[in-house]
Amino acid sequence: MSGELPPHTVLPGEPRPAEDRRHMIRRRALTLLIIVLLIGVPAGYLVISANQSRASGKDKEAKYSATGLTEGWPSKVQRRLYQVPVPHPAWWVASYETNNWKTSRLYVEFETTDAGLTAFLTSLGVREDDLERDDITIGGRDREVTGWTFDGPGTWSGLVHEQKDPAPTHDVVVNHHKPGYPRVYVVSRTVP
Repeated sequence: MSGELPPHTVLPGEPRPAEDRRHMIRRRALTLLIIVLLIGVPAGYLVISANQSRASGKDKEAKYSATGLTEGWPSKVQRRLYQVPVPHPAWWVASYETNNWKTSRLYVEFETTDAGLTAFLTSLGVREDDLERDDITIGGRDREVTGWTFDGPGTWSGLVHEQKDPAPTHDVVVNHHKPGYPRVYVVSRTVP
């Protein structure tokens, strides 16, 4: 029985037939694609990740290097920890936080409506009647930190809302210069 092998079968020890051009191009393209996927995709991911990390670091650096009031709402965590429920609507919102081993403070200022002021004071647990006319309850130290001056036009009033530790104490000053749109200044301090 003369067993002939099919023409495409190569016996051990025999030279392989030459690869045709189309097959070679396809094999090289597939090899190149695999190399690009194995190296290019992770490299691209690293570049994107590094840029995002750098941008995040710059944002945090700007936030924590601030030395006074910064425009923008305090974070939800800050509002909850310091119990400063900035009302809606509120605009011209600015805040600043200081921390040390003895006391932590959150300074917040905003402008709101009369209804917003009522909601804010109610959520603190006080009433508008508790505001004392011409009583500037925010002390000199806190004014220096924020740059607040309470000598402008308008009717000024204030209150101190003291709570048992660890709950924060609030010093609140309100300026009624623009009828219907009071400007509120709050210092919330807590002992860690």
